Amino acid sequence: MLTPFVVDASFAASWFLPDEANPATTALGRQAAREPPLMPSLFLHEMRSLFVMAARRGRGSKDDMLQQLDVVEKLYGKHAGSGDGLAIARLAFKHNLTSYDATYLALALDHEAPLATLDKALAAAAKAEGVTVLGPLGAS
Repeated sequence: MLTPFVVDASFAASWFLPDEANPATTALGRQAAREPPLMPSLFLHEMRSLFVMAARRGRGSKDDMLQQLDVVEKLYGKHAGSGDGLAIARLAFKHNLTSYDATYLALALDHEAPLATLDKALAAAAKAEGVTVLGPLGAS
C-alpha cells in the first residue's frame, strides 16, 4: 500500500494541464492514479473553477476542459469531507492563509499525511506545522 498524501488543486492541475506539468508533479500523479490521494470536498469545486478559467484564458477548449473535469470527477470524486471549520479558521489566521488553503493543511494534519502543493504560502505553513511537503516546494 502506498503512503496516502493530501493534494491541493494547484498541484493536481499539473496532472491535467500540460503547460503546468513537471517531473516532480508527474511522479506523484502516477502514484495518485494507483491510489487516490486525500482531498477535502472543496477540491472538486476548485478543480471545476480551474478548468473553466483555463478554457476562458485559451489554455484549452471548453470541450477539452469538460473532458478533463470528467476524468477528475471519476478518479477523485471521493473526498475526506470538509473538516473542522474552527480548526481551519485557526490555521488560516495563524499562517495568513485563505480558508481554502487552510482546509488542505488541516486535512494533512488530521491524517498525519504529507501535502502536495504548488502554493508557496501553503507550503511554508505546512512546513511550520511539521507537515512534509511533496513536490518542487518540498525541498528546504
